Amino acid sequence: MKKTLLISLLCIVAGLSANAGGIFVEAESFSHKGGWSLDQQFTDLMGSPYLIAHGYGKPVADATTEIEIPAEGTYYVYARTYNWVSPWTSEEGPGAFRIKIGGRTLKPVLGTAGDCWTWQSAGSVKLKGGRTILALSDLKGFDGRCDAIYLTTEENDVPPTDLAGLEDFRRKTGAISSEPYDGGTYDFVVVGAGIGGICTAVSAARFGCRVALVSDRLIPGGNNSSEIRVHLGGYIEMPPYEALGRMQREFGHSTIGNAQPASNYEDEKKTAFIENQEGLDYFPGWRAVKVNMKEGSLIESVVVRNVETGREMTLSAPVFSDCTGDGNLGFMAGADWMMGREGRDEYGETLAPECGDKRTMGASVQWYSVEGEKSSFPEFSYGVEFNEENCQAVTMGEWTWETGMDRDQIWEFERIRDYGLLVIYSNWSFLKNHYSGKAEYASRELGWVAYTAGKRESRRLVGDYILKQDDVDKHVFHEDASFTTTWHFDLHFPDPRNSSQFPGNEFIAATRENPIYPYAVPYRVLYSRNVNNLFMAGRNISVTHVVLGSTRLMRTIGMMGEVVGMAASICKSHEALPRDVYQRYLPELKNLMKRGAARTDIELPDNQHFNEGGYLDHLPARSL
Repeated sequence: MKKTLLISLLCIVAGLSANAGGIFVEAESFSHKGGWSLDQQFTDLMGSPYLIAHGYGKPVADATTEIEIPAEGTYYVYARTYNWVSPWTSEEGPGAFRIKIGGRTLKPVLGTAGDCWTWQSAGSVKLKGGRTILALSDLKGFDGRCDAIYLTTEENDVPPTDLAGLEDFRRKTGAISSEPYDGGTYDFVVVGAGIGGICTAVSAARFGCRVALVSDRLIPGGNNSSEIRVHLGGYIEMPPYEALGRMQREFGHSTIGNAQPASNYEDEKKTAFIENQEGLDYFPGWRAVKVNMKEGSLIESVVVRNVETGREMTLSAPVFSDCTGDGNLGFMAGADWMMGREGRDEYGETLAPECGDKRTMGASVQWYSVEGEKSSFPEFSYGVEFNEENCQAVTMGEWTWETGMDRDQIWEFERIRDYGLLVIYSNWSFLKNHYSGKAEYASRELGWVAYTAGKRESRRLVGDYILKQDDVDKHVFHEDASFTTTWHFDLHFPDPRNSSQFPGNEFIAATRENPIYPYAVPYRVLYSRNVNNLFMAGRNISVTHVVLGSTRLMRTIGMMGEVVGMAASICKSHEALPRDVYQRYLPELKNLMKRGAARTDIELPDNQHFNEGGYLDHLPARSL
């Protein structure tokens, strides 16, 4: 039954609060977002979700909300914003916007100066007491961004700029809950609603658990959602447990291809799959921000915060699963983790570099153009120059448009995503305005550019076993064999030609594909070795960098989630922990894997579209 909680509808003006002579308004809490989009990807970096004017070079409609002015007077207005091109140029940036209050547009242009998230003055305005309309007015459509607005009767009364101080300020104003309320106790809490999280939660619910599924995004699917647009890849229904993966036929898309129209990714099917599941409460738009521990190595509860209202609640359970991709839950709980490439001698992997380093596979910002009427595109050049030799003379960009391989995919992620946007706009501007073949682009315009980056690799949480290349190459037998991985060792690196043209600032990736024979992965890679009640399913499982190149496809991730859900149900039945399932209840898990979690009371689609992207075939559009 549909269990989605409507808590986000409460306190609709939760982001609006008074502080002494000031009024603090969170941009993400605006009641009408117009053409602005909610961006929560970088909350850990800059402190909050924000609104972004993502118009691909066309100004977006105003975002508006109603605020209460406590008394007539002159109010000084400040906005927390960021000139996003500042890492590459000292010039005035393209993310320009203004603030409107009560129908009056304040003169200062915001978002075009500075080199960090900070408070910028929007000037002052005389206001009468009572209700009035506050608006964000985009000027260029080039990803201007606003985190919050502060109105104060004292000219130099500016909120803190440091994250700790700003967090405290937000709590004092009520923009964030002073204390989380109790959201209830579950049998199992799953954080992250990509394909792994979806399958984890539904599998556990189908085997008798009361489950909470939490996601900071408003739509499910992760890289397979219409936000990022990567098709599902990898085989399902493979030996030794051919029932694993069958449940994906219930929600998987019926077409393939990356960077295609939003409808191809069928978000509504995934949403219905979750919301119609008995015993599953779905919390879209809630971000895990803290864990409470007990007995040193057990998670007692997780604190989650609504990305629009700032309201917090606590969810408790005996077992949890980290399906965040980045290993965020495990990181907060103190789980052991690894990141980057292991050296060749560390695990005896011939595909590993001679010496270990911090390089990861990158994040893709995908895009496409559409044919239409003759159109123009603004001049866009902010520190990255394109010419006849180095431009990408293409009409779309999918998985190969990959950035940040040599940057930290967690703590530098906003810069990584922004560089993806920068090169798309810069290259397109050159093609439209200066390229010798620009006539070919005269009637084309950008039809879609992602602002949510599709990430491949960051933290991997360490389990009781670390799967390495030798296991797969030699088909090592493990008594706890579970889901089967079918994709080859697919390890991305900067394209050599792109590296020579943009040294240290590559944005095109290449790969060498090393075939494997389908391999059943041990269950022990699916739980933390030192946080004793933590599972994981996704690209953050316990594998080396080399093996991640094979296990990271989304259908494979869905199967690992299905196994984790089954294991969680065993934990409930026996009041056990994840390791106990391996040590004491492995036969029970094997029986469940033979059975699978797919529904048997409905006719499932043919698996034609559900067994692609495996070791035997190569799709025209590759998987992320």
